[in-house]
Amino acid sequence: MKEELAICDTCANENCFIKKHIHLEQMKQYVAKKHSFVCKKSHQFIIEGAPLQGLYFICKGKVKTVKTGINGREQIVRLTKNGDTIGFRGFGTSKRYLIGAYALEDTVLCNFSNETMIEILKNVPEFTYDLMLFYADELNKSENNIRKIAHMNVRERVIDLLLYIHKKFGQTNGLIEIELSRKEIADFAGTTEEQAIRIISSLKKEALIKTVGKRIGLLSPSKLQSEIMEHKYF
Repeated sequence: MKEELAICDTCANENCFIKKHIHLEQMKQYVAKKHSFVCKKSHQFIIEGAPLQGLYFICKGKVKTVKTGINGREQIVRLTKNGDTIGFRGFGTSKRYLIGAYALEDTVLCNFSNETMIEILKNVPEFTYDLMLFYADELNKSENNIRKIAHMNVRERVIDLLLYIHKKFGQTNGLIEIELSRKEIADFAGTTEEQAIRIISSLKKEALIKTVGKRIGLLSPSKLQSEIMEHKYF
């Protein structure tokens, strides 16, 4: 992977944990220890079960995190963008990564080692407090996802995913700003690729979405949202 200079002081990602605390004097020594690099599209930079190598923060790009399920099939558990944190599952409680991670496009990543992260958590209470709130929010999202799988049918799960990526990545010129294969959509929605293709085709015929290659655009987000409102998870 190619080394890349990513400067925290001029970073535009205000939602990044590091950027939010860069104004603190004690953070300067830790930022100086970070390692930044470019991960090319489709390349894996975290292997599930590999020894922990600290936390990753996305400077620029998009990443999918996955977990191995039944019969070795990878399930997408999270999609992330600029400023998001990768590798936090298991950090502090496990010596190995509980997820795998792939770049969905050429992505600039900043890595803080285990030792550096532990020093930050011990010495920067503002950072530790914010990270605690982040973990609480992620736990709530995980519990909601479990309920969704239990109560939503396949069409509803695909719609929920489309609304999720529309909200997270936004839409430009009528298309959501992320490119996912039909298999990736199926993996995230917990269904088969064939079912995902059929549902997307059905939503197109109903004039609720449009597609251009792998890209999808929502033509009527409100109608899609009303279809899953009874679950109250979105």
